[in-house]
Order: sequence, then structure tokens, then C-alpha cells
Amino acid sequence: MQQTPSFATMLSSSDFASASWELVVRVDHPNEEEQKDITLRVSGDLHIGGVMLKLVEQINIAQDWSDFALWWEQKHCWLLKTHWTLDKCGVQADAKLLFTPQHKMLRLRLPNVKTVRLRVSFSAVVFKAVSDICKTLNIRRSEELSLLKPPGDYFKKKKKKDKNNKEPIIEDILNLESSPTISGPPVSPGLYSKTMTPTYDPVNGTPASSTMTWFSDSPLTEQNCNILAFSQPPQSPEALADMYQSRSLVDKAKLNAGWLDSSRSLMEQGIQEDEQLLLRFKYYTFFDLNPKYDAVRINQLYEQARWAIVLEEIDCTEEEMLIFAALQYHISKLSSSAEIQDFTNESEVDEVEAALSNLEVTLEGAKADNTLEDITDIPQLADNLKLFRPKKLILKAFKQYWFVFKDTSIAYFKNKELEQGEPVEKLNLRGCEVVPDVNVAGRKFGIKLLIPVADGMNEVYLRCDHENQYAQWMAACILASKGKTMADSSYQPEVLNILSFLRMKNRNSTSPVTSSLENMDINPECFVSPRCAKKHKSKQLAARILEAHQNVSQMSLVEAKLRFIQAWQSLPEFGLTYYLVRFKGSKKDDILGVSYNRLIRIDAATGIPITTWRFTNMKQWNVNWEIRQVAIEFDQNVSIAFTCLSADCKVVHEYIGGYIFLSTRSKDQNETLDEDLFHKLTGGQE
Repeated sequence: MQQTPSFATMLSSSDFASASWELVVRVDHPNEEEQKDITLRVSGDLHIGGVMLKLVEQINIAQDWSDFALWWEQKHCWLLKTHWTLDKCGVQADAKLLFTPQHKMLRLRLPNVKTVRLRVSFSAVVFKAVSDICKTLNIRRSEELSLLKPPGDYFKKKKKKDKNNKEPIIEDILNLESSPTISGPPVSPGLYSKTMTPTYDPVNGTPASSTMTWFSDSPLTEQNCNILAFSQPPQSPEALADMYQSRSLVDKAKLNAGWLDSSRSLMEQGIQEDEQLLLRFKYYTFFDLNPKYDAVRINQLYEQARWAIVLEEIDCTEEEMLIFAALQYHISKLSSSAEIQDFTNESEVDEVEAALSNLEVTLEGAKADNTLEDITDIPQLADNLKLFRPKKLILKAFKQYWFVFKDTSIAYFKNKELEQGEPVEKLNLRGCEVVPDVNVAGRKFGIKLLIPVADGMNEVYLRCDHENQYAQWMAACILASKGKTMADSSYQPEVLNILSFLRMKNRNSTSPVTSSLENMDINPECFVSPRCAKKHKSKQLAARILEAHQNVSQMSLVEAKLRFIQAWQSLPEFGLTYYLVRFKGSKKDDILGVSYNRLIRIDAATGIPITTWRFTNMKQWNVNWEIRQVAIEFDQNVSIAFTCLSADCKVVHEYIGGYIFLSTRSKDQNETLDEDLFHKLTGGQE
């Protein structure tokens, strides 16, 4: 019994302090330049919330501390679970903690090359941070965008001085510092509901005045909204030349290494306060584009496409370059004219909506109901076409055959009479690459097919006689490559899209260019790539752009932007993101192209596709984090594995999972996303 007093002494308050220890926390004072260290006496059973409470009491400054949280510098993580104890978190006396605001300023270069400065959560995962950014900027479908940290020299410009001013030009930054992302979502959840009042005029993209009240709880004033929703004046040819860099596939692959991890926060990825990042459309599946609500989204998408064309980030023919130039010139004229402020009548709105239903700038579109396909006869095409198979040392010689297109296959016969017998060959187009081989001025309407076979790709060229035949067969090939037949509801719109693009390309040489070249008030070199501009004299280029402009001159502003996006989507390289990889068992590096519906193995030296694998045939994919290898299994016992050389394998893994996630969206669901499913598909188990 004599031991009892000594036991009680152990629990006395003075001795109990020995179970506690000193924790030093650096405080990031918002109003003071220097950070201050505060020493707290804590014990391991104190929870994180209690540590913050002690801190605020000791700092003794009356202010709103609700946005502050603890950042553990050595472990590079936030301590956001305030009910967890220090012991559970593993925090000991040697921990370096920083008490800092979760929301910090960030500069974002938008697709239209404008920079906005706004307050962003550095503690939320990037997927959530991008969602908040897009709400602030009034861009729907934030899951299609992400943040890219470009190489170190990306923002460094050659120091050019304005002719009239000795000082270097300072970049114009749109400051949205009053961004309300700090206090929750900047807009009401009802903003994007299907029954809401249109936010924008669907023809010219101006904010509808009746809905301008919405902007009162967002830093986007009407003026700021216009900066984001309207196309900016074109850059000078000198500025374009300054920005232009000839990039190989390997160079492009290095650029794509910079996509941030959507499952981790900005702070965890080493992003600093007020750092500059790129906000870009990362996934090339643009779902449910609607001019009534999407003026900013459509314009930023148009701008991303425009810069990709003029800086030659994507290849196109000279004929296509002129169409893009004509559309840019038209959009530039309409954007700068006062006429766009005039609200249009209902019939014009209906025309744009009708055009939109044809365009459906959604690549795969909504999942069509296949029940009709089961009960109706699937249409087929049958006609004389010319065929050519490239072989070494043989000149390009096309030979005519009788072709029959049924389901997702093409069979060809020596002539029509032999159609009931055995074909010369049957081509299964499921999973193939379909590349247009067209020159409208030269009356050349070709289709290049790259058909997957066991040892690579089978190359076949088809030649059509005229536009209509080409549009029907090309549309059928595109659908068949996705595993769809001509009974699918998207077949007719696809035919119309191809025809409308061909008509834009059609040089109307019979009718003279109505406005004289002198009336072209903007330098024609602004609308084409520097390489294209060097090939032509300025007047010659202007004449060809004005000639192409006649085919698009009647379009409204929004329709012209949508047509530009659609034409961009029709380019063979559209939507491909490149990574340098080494396939298992291979002795050389290859390029992996990741698209919205397939993976392509490309020869790094020649740029020629070797093999294609469709996501629809994918059974499972996983990552071996120890050796940083991505392994994918497809149908028919096909499996591939590769290590990533130009980026972390997590970046490529997230790209594949992200596209699988986006394919689950449907028009009948509301616009709330299953964020857990996104992280499950993209996160990987590290």
C-alpha cells in the first residue's frame, strides 16, 4: 500500500508535462512578409483540430482563420483530418509543420493565350480544383480540362520591344482575385440545369442580359466574360513566328509529361503560390456543347484548336489550312464588329440549333439506342471503287473493283456479276485507322485504311469518283472503325458533316472575290502557320483566303466556331496525345498515341502507325509500380506492356482511365459526376 503515493506523484500535473513535447509550427501570416515560428507544448493524443486551436490562441490576432490548415513539409502532405491525433498522423517533435491558407493565388494561361489570376485550392485534389476553376470561369464539363505544367522555358519570351515604346511589353493579366472559390462554389447548383434560362445568345455568344444577374456572385463581370467568350484579335505574324517551334513527335511527347496528377493536390505536386500553369482541354471528347450555355467553353475550345493549327501542333494539308484561315478571318471580322451585339431573330437561332444537331460536336455522341438496329435491315453500300495496295518498288496504280460494304466489313469482287461468289478479299474495319486522302481542287477523293493484323497494320487505299460517293463510304468506314454499322443514328449526320467540310474546301473559282484585296484589313499571315506563310506572297495568300471565305461568309459567329472545331476533329491526328515508351520485348523506343477511343503504337523515327488497340476491346489494365510498367489485356488473348520514358507512367495510366471514365457519361444523367469512379479508374494503387 506504501507504493500508492509514489504512483499518484507520477500522475501529478508537473510530471505529466514530461509526456508532452514541443512542436514548432511556422505560421504563414497573410499580412506579413516573414513567416514566424510558434512553439506549442503538445501530447501525442492531441488531435489536429486542437493543435490549430492552440495556434490561433497563441497567435492572438483577430481574423478569419477558417481557410488555414497544417502542411507537413517533410512528408509533403496536408493534415486535413482534424479529428486525427498527432500519434495517428505520425507527427513527432522533429516534424516541420506550416500553418498556411489552403487557397492561394495561381496564374492560369487559358487556351486563348490570355492569363487569368485567381484564388485556387492548393489542398483539394486537382480534379476538384479544376472543377472550381471552371465554375469561376463559367466553363461546363470541367472533367474535360486539366492543368499542365510546361517545361521551364515555356513562358520565357524573346525580349521584343514595341516600336513606339522602349519598354518590353507586359503581359495583360485578367485578375479575378475576388474569386469566391474560397467560400464554396461560386455559382448555384441550378446554373447548369436543363430548365435554366439561356446564359448566352446561341448565335453570337453574347451574355443574355436577363441572366447577367448570375454574374453578381462570380468575379466574372460582363466585360470579363466577354474577354473569355469572344475571340481575341489575331496575333501579328512576328508574334506567331516567335511562338512557333517545329516539334517532332518526341518533342510533343515531352510536352505531355507535364499534366498534373488529378488525384493529388497542387501543393503535393510542388506547385508554388502565384506560379503559372496552362489550363487546357486534356480529353478530346467534348460532350453536350450547347451555345445557350457554353459561349466561354466553345470559344476556348475554338482557341485551343486555332493555336494547334497555326503553330502546327497538328498536321493538315494546305487546302485545309486555307479553310481554317477563312474561318478565322470570318470569326475575327464578326468578333470585332458591332453587329454581334444585335440579338437575332428566332429563325436564325433555329438554324444554328439545326446545324448543331447535325454537328453534334461530341465525337462518339450519346450512346445510341441499338434496339432499332436489331429489328431493321442494316443498310449496305455497293459501288465501283478503285483500290491500291502499296508494295515496295511498285508505282501507285489503282485498279477498279466492285465493292460491297456490309455491317463493319468491306468485300470486293472483280466485277458486279461475281458478287454472289467468293470475294477477292474481305476487310474487317473494326479497330482500323481511317485517314482522308482528299484534294478537292484536284478532284481527288481517297480513303486510306490502316487495318490491324497480327504483325502490324495492313495499308489499303480506296479512291471514290465524286463528293457524294466519298462522303457515304468515308462515313461508313469511320463508323465501322468504332464497331458501328450504317444503321446507327450517327451515320447520316456524319455524311452531312463530311459533305459540308468538302464544300468549304471547294474553291469557287467561277465567282470573283467580291471584296477587293485592299478591304482585307487584317494581315493574311496572321491566320496561317509561319511555314505556310513563307510559301506564298502576301497578296496571293490573301486572295486564296478570301476565295475560301466565300463558302463560310454566311455563317453566324457561334456556327463558324463550331465548324472550325468540327473541321479540327476531322483531321487524322486529332485528339492524339503522344508519349515515348519502350514496349516489353522491344529493343527500341516507340511513340504511344493515346486517343479518346484507342491506343496507337507509332514508329518514333518515321511517324507511321504500327498497331492500333481499341478501348472497346480492352479487358483490364494495371500498373506495376515497382518497375513503372503499364500492362493492358485485350480480347482474343492480346496483351501489351510498356514502360514510359518521357513521363511518369501515372500520367499515361490516368489518360487511359480518364477516357474510359468519360465514355460513361450520358445525356440523360444530370451533370454531377461520380468523382469516386474517376479516381478509381485513374488513380492506380501505388
